[in-house]
Amino acid sequence: MSRLYVVLDVFTDTSLTGNPLAVVLDSAGLDDAAMQRIARQFNLSETIFLLPAEDESRKARLRIFMPHKELPFAGHPTVGAAVLLGLMDAAAGKGAAATFELEERVGPIACEARATGRRSGYGRFVIPRLPSPTGTAPSPAGLAGALGLEPDDLGDEGHPVSRFEAGNTFCFAPIRSLEALGRARIDPTLWRAVFGEDIGCFLYTRETGDPSLAFRARMLEPGIGEDPATGSAAAAFAGVLAAFDRPADGTHTFRIGQGYEMGRPSVIELGMTIERGALVSATIGGTAVVTAEGTLFVR
Repeated sequence: MSRLYVVLDVFTDTSLTGNPLAVVLDSAGLDDAAMQRIARQFNLSETIFLLPAEDESRKARLRIFMPHKELPFAGHPTVGAAVLLGLMDAAAGKGAAATFELEERVGPIACEARATGRRSGYGRFVIPRLPSPTGTAPSPAGLAGALGLEPDDLGDEGHPVSRFEAGNTFCFAPIRSLEALGRARIDPTLWRAVFGEDIGCFLYTRETGDPSLAFRARMLEPGIGEDPATGSAAAAFAGVLAAFDRPADGTHTFRIGQGYEMGRPSVIELGMTIERGALVSATIGGTAVVTAEGTLFVR
């Protein structure tokens, strides 16, 4: 049986940068094991499978797989799916902009999409769950060792090492400089001694080298290595900023540059709405471009 697929580069408008994503369009009849094998075949950070929505008022249902496991939610697959569905609607004459809901295991997700070209577009979604602190963060000294850094390399005004989740859990490490951010490397033995698990660590610094960016970041995790752009971590990062920066009431947008150190520059737009000093909603947005189309010959 043949099944169409598309590959997009997400959080970029330039092919072969950003975070690549495979989308299998004709997923009906595939069981969990087959989806996992296909994701392993693509061997990208995530592969998604489009299915009919269980609620007819919604656009589609997504199953999201890494090469070794399924995820309940992920940011760059959601943005990429929104852009692709928007492009498909635009090609069918339904207009260049659309709003709709997608179904993921974490729950329904409100999305918007806008075509910016035949193969490019912008997508944004409302995070399905507000971020919250979770678990105990490692000591700065222990984390610095696991990252191949010195304890003095960690730190930011009022930002401790922390752990937050908004569907997926991450450790957040403030880094003092762009130079130190570039030096970070995983020591797998020390990592497991510090964390006891293969949790991802989102490293961030306010020193960006680009005035259009609020932060530069890297995502490191044993078994994966480095991720070019991590939307679910940016969603949880909204909790970090709300807790430690305490933005004023209103709407704020933070552009986060990630993936530069691995040659795949990406820009994630994090939107936050603050009311009475509390985070009440957040969005993740970015551009995406179609870089490949093809056919899978699998049952």
